Order: sequence, then structure tokens, then C-alpha cells
Amino acid sequence: MTQMNDLINDCETYPNCLLISFLQISSGKTLVFEMSSRKNDWEKFKLFARNCSNGFIRWVGFNNYYFDYPVIHEMLQKFKTGNPTGEQIAKAAHQKAQMLIQSQKDEKFTQIIWDNNQLVPQIDLFRIHHFDNVARSTSLKVLEFNMRSETVEDLPFDYRKVLSNDEMTILVNYNGHDLRETLKFYHRSKEMIEFREKLSAKYERNFLNHNDTKIGKDYFIMELEKAGVKCYNFDDGSRAPNQTKRPVIKIRDIIFPYVQFQRPEFNAVLAWLKRQEINQTKGVFTELDEDGLRDLAQYTNMKTTKGKIKNLNCIVDGFQYDFGTGGIHGSIDSTIIEEDDEWAIIDYDVTSLYPSIAIVNEVYPKHLTKKFCQVYAQLKADRISYKKGTPENAMLKLALNGVYGDSNNQYSCFYDPQYTMTITINGQLMLCMLAERFMAVEDLRIIQINTDGITVKVRRSKIDEVEAQCKEWMKITRLDLERADYARMFIRDVNNYVGQYVAKEGEKQKIKSKGAYEWESLYRPDHPEPASITWHKNHSAMVVPMAVQAHLIERKDIESFIRSHKDPFDFMLRVKAPKSARLMCGDQQIQNTSRYYVSTDGHQMVKIMAPLTRSKNPDRERPMKVHDGFKSTPMNKMGEVKNIDYSWYIEEAYKLVRPLYDGMLSEMCT
Repeated sequence: MTQMNDLINDCETYPNCLLISFLQISSGKTLVFEMSSRKNDWEKFKLFARNCSNGFIRWVGFNNYYFDYPVIHEMLQKFKTGNPTGEQIAKAAHQKAQMLIQSQKDEKFTQIIWDNNQLVPQIDLFRIHHFDNVARSTSLKVLEFNMRSETVEDLPFDYRKVLSNDEMTILVNYNGHDLRETLKFYHRSKEMIEFREKLSAKYERNFLNHNDTKIGKDYFIMELEKAGVKCYNFDDGSRAPNQTKRPVIKIRDIIFPYVQFQRPEFNAVLAWLKRQEINQTKGVFTELDEDGLRDLAQYTNMKTTKGKIKNLNCIVDGFQYDFGTGGIHGSIDSTIIEEDDEWAIIDYDVTSLYPSIAIVNEVYPKHLTKKFCQVYAQLKADRISYKKGTPENAMLKLALNGVYGDSNNQYSCFYDPQYTMTITINGQLMLCMLAERFMAVEDLRIIQINTDGITVKVRRSKIDEVEAQCKEWMKITRLDLERADYARMFIRDVNNYVGQYVAKEGEKQKIKSKGAYEWESLYRPDHPEPASITWHKNHSAMVVPMAVQAHLIERKDIESFIRSHKDPFDFMLRVKAPKSARLMCGDQQIQNTSRYYVSTDGHQMVKIMAPLTRSKNPDRERPMKVHDGFKSTPMNKMGEVKNIDYSWYIEEAYKLVRPLYDGMLSEMCT
């Protein structure tokens, strides 16, 4: 269980004001220490910190590992003795804060105060949710929007501003709001924290601030070391990862011998790959020179951008297969597909594709030896022995899936780019082998192919033949396939679709939505699985995908659904302008991260972007309209929502539906 004496912590740094604040979770009481030109609570704070370090207490924050705690820690070291003024402390804290903000990624890493040096144990919700990954980066202001908070409050003053006494009072109130919002997210993260506490207790290692991927990697390392594999070198007190660096990777040497094709299109791709010798893994399949693909020209979409082919691809029976370092992708576009008495829609996914490829083919980072595969296989077997939902099962799943990505991480002990390319290239080619087998079945149609699976439409009379092809493929590759049946699929493209599974007896029919159609994985007060919420995604205008899904699955009228929808939060949108810009609604400047809705009686919202220094007009600001031609009403403090411009939301919904019907009609005419 999470500890009842956890304290939510947040600090604000200005040139003449430092606030270090706490909110006690068990009682809801707030404690604010202010070091400023008007007040000096430094001695009180030092005593408080000392008592916390001697007690069973943790400080919980949002980005406190990279910002708040390094600032606090340095102030405690710098002003351990003496009699500094509040303004002196505030100035030093502000300088430290600006250094942290302006630091490059590698420099920030060196500024972290690690667990064994912390005066008080820390929990960082930012790190637990992996928001320190660029692709998932999420601010507390964005979370306030996604959590449907009553107020969304941005920093009230420029961080360089010298504050007046009245402004300091406003800052104290703002800081209290941040504490309460962090507490709210702490409660939303309870299952993740408890999971990490159980792992930490069982394995006597601190997993508390690990994101899911890091938990898996660290556990894998623990098991490798138990098996006698040396993952790190320790010289002069520092730890350096063992790695295998490759000056060149010859693709022909890493393709498995059983990868073979009958179709000339796939053979042309295979031949092209075998000619490649690479010294880096990025861009292997993207922005390719047209001349280098001449042998593939008759099988490839040769559409160029600035003289480059977008990505390696081939077209087989009218279906385009796109290859990439993240996996293979392809889909029919803009259509609706339904099962019936004659036709079935079946999805085949490879079970644990990347780990399984490594295990059955004995592929491993060279420096980790074959024991890597033995440990991998044991972890896969161990996972099966634990029930789903247990900490052990969840952790072993993370261990199985987290290693592949790190094999291409130059800071990791798993680093061996040849291992990365062996897994990803063979994985894509093996799926093409499966697709080729499927295409041998009369009248079968490939619907989608993605990183680890293929979806097909097939006559029910031919399903046994498809299953036989699957068995032959599994025999050759030694991989396992899992089957799921769709009732209907509504596909805009490979990344944007809705799939309705065939309902199993006694179970509710399941829906899978992706991209622009997704909403069930976003936050709602009644969300059935809080731990599965994707907090880093944009939760704007959820009424739109909700209406679309109700229309597609339940045949409900889009306009009626939207006009009768009662939850005002589902109409809210989020806009974010950079610090260098201004956000205007009519002639009123509003905060740069704002919540709003499209209304009939609001004003045009405009981002006033900073000038481009290298442009012909380096002093001219650049206005960018938000929803050009529509009015908006800011709603950073939730109040009465009236005069919603339903026409905007209805049209956005039709933008998602229209391509599906247009594509289906076009296909019928063809």
C-alpha cells in the first residue's frame, strides 16, 4: 500500500522569491516555506527537511527528479550554515533552476540526485509515467485538462520577473493549485505506485521511480547477472555498460536462411536488402535515393519528395507493404468491411514477436553471449506460470518487451545495433512470408499488416486452408500465432480505424479504436480501467470520436448524438502556445495552455507566434488562427457552458465518417 505520510511537494523559483510547498496526503494540510524579499522561512525549512529525512516520509512531485529536488538539494548544501537572506536564497535557486531548464538532455542526467544521495526519498510521477520520453512529454497543465480539473492554471508570471509583494501572494495561491493537481494525479497513479512498491520489497531494489520499460530492463539485467553475464564495467568508481559497437552491418549476413519467397515483388525487396551495408540504424528504410531502387521500380510506389522515395515499399496484388525500422505496415484505405455468412474477417498476431524471434533463432547482443537467449526463454516461461494481473506477470511482460528498443540505445548495456536490425528486418520479412501464404488462398484479401500481425478477409469455406497455412508458417519460423475475429472494421488508414470484434458467448462485444477514432483509452470519471488511461494523448473534443463510434457501431445519428450530449467536458479542447508566443481570444490575452470550446458567441482565437529571425521580415510576428472562421470561448475555470457551436463538432465527426463511406461506395462502383 502507498504510504499515508507521503507529502506532495512543489516549488516555484523567481529571481526574488522561492516557494517550497507541501501537501499532506492524509490530512490535506498545506505547508508553505517562502524565501523572498519579503519573508525568510529558511531555518524553518531546514528543520522540516531534517525531520523528514529522519522519519518514514517520501516527497512526491511532478518532474521533481529533474527540477524541484535538485534545486532544493543544492540550496540545502549551499546554505547549510550561515545566515542568508530570503532574497539571496531565492536568487541562487532561480539561477540553479535556469541552468536545469536550459541544460541539454545529457547535462540534465548529470544533475539528478540519485536515490542513495537524497536527503528525503522521492517519488516522481513524471518519471513513473515515462513523460521524460520526448514522444510522451506531458506537462502538469496538460494533465489538468486531461483530468477534467475545475481549473487549468498556467504560470501567472514570466519566470524572469522580479515579483511584487502582491504578485508573490498570487504565486502562493498558484503553487497551492499545483499541489492539489499533483495530488489528484497521485491518486490516479496509485496502482502504478503500489506495483512498484511490491516489486521493490520482493527484489530488495528501488523500482519506485522506474517507468514500465525501465522496470523490465532492470529486471532482465538482474537475471543476466545471476546467470554470470557481465553487463557493466566498474572503473574508477564509475559504471560503464558493456556494449557491442558495429562499424558496419552487412544485411545479407543477418537474414535467416529460411526467409524465402515465391512472389517477385518480395524477392526484389529481399535482394535490395541483401545489397545493403549500413553503419547506422536510422533512416535505413526512409528517404531513399530513387536510383538505388531501380530494380524495385516495377513493384514499388516510386512517389518522391524532394528527389527521395519516402520509404522502402512494394506493391503486391494492389496492396502496398511499407517497411520501416519500427516494423512493417500496410492497410487498405477509406472503407468499411463486414463479416457475413459467406465471409470472415480474421486477425492473426504473432505472440511476443520480437522476444520470440530472439529466443528461437538464438539472436543476442554479442557481448551478452548465448546466455541472453537462455534468460529470455526462462522469463517467457516464468510469465506463463503467473496469473494475469499479478505483479510478477506484469513485470515479466515488461522484461520481455523492454529489451529490443534498448538494443539500439547507445547508453544501454543491451546495445548492439546488429541485434536490433536482425530482429526488425527478419520480423518484417517473416510477416511477408505469411502474407504470401495467405495470398495463395483463393479470393483471400489482405486487409492490414502491422508490426506483429496480419488481418485478412476470407471465405468461410477457405478458413481451414488459411489455418493450414498458419501451421506451416509456424513450423518454419517456430513462432506462434493468435487468432481474433472481427465482425466489422471501419478503416481510414493503417493508423486510424475502428474494429468491432465478434462477441464471444457471455461476453460484451469488444471495440478496438485507433488514432483519430480513439476515445475509450482516454480519461472519463467512470473509466473502467484507470491504469490503462493514455495520459500523454490529447483528450480534446472527445464527443467527436464518441459520436462517430456510436454511429458506426450502433447506427446512431451523429447530429442527434452531439446535440443531446450532456457532459460539457467532452466538448472541451486544449490549445498550447510556446512560451515565446501569445495566445489571444479576440482582444484578450489568455494563458498559453488553455481549455476552451467552440461557441457561437465567442471570439476568434489566434496564436501570435514570435518572428522567424531568418525570414525576410525578422521583426514581424506571425498570427496563426485556431479553427479559422469559428469562435471560441475560454473555459480555464469551469463554469456554465452555453452556446456551443454544434456545427463545428458535427462537421469534425463527419470528417471521420465521410472517407469510410466514400471509399466503400467507390469500391462498390469499381
